[in-house]
Amino acid sequence: MNKLLLSLILVLLSTTSYANGDAILGDWLTAEGTSKVNIYRCGNKYCGKITWLKEPVYPADDDRGMAGKPKIDRDNPNSSLKNRPLLNLEMLSGFEFAGGNEWEEGKIYDPKKGKTYSCIMTLSNTNTLNVRGYIGFSLIGRTTTWTRAQ
Repeated sequence: MNKLLLSLILVLLSTTSYANGDAILGDWLTAEGTSKVNIYRCGNKYCGKITWLKEPVYPADDDRGMAGKPKIDRDNPNSSLKNRPLLNLEMLSGFEFAGGNEWEEGKIYDPKKGKTYSCIMTLSNTNTLNVRGYIGFSLIGRTTTWTRAQ
């Protein structure tokens, strides 16, 4: 009888571990390992900002003459946003916890391309987050895997 009770408790804990929308809060290393994104609550939704860059300044051979300067959002199509720093740039916005292990209705901004995409995030386990950006339908998009930063 004790084994049955223990098994039931373990099953309940494993199935409810993602029932909390706050499970994605914290720092995440992007798939390329070139930046960290801090996911936080913004009202009743979830957002994320870049908090670390592996290479925070442009290299000596920068083709746009910005060698040694802090990286900015220079590929943004909106000219009034091109000079904002990449550090602390909000790149995730508007995510709603959909239940289970999924967050949806969000947007992700790609500073490398200067484009914003619709996005869903799925928590595979405590330390693995699948981030899928797409245009129109989620079937047409790209998924990257982020890992929880230590």
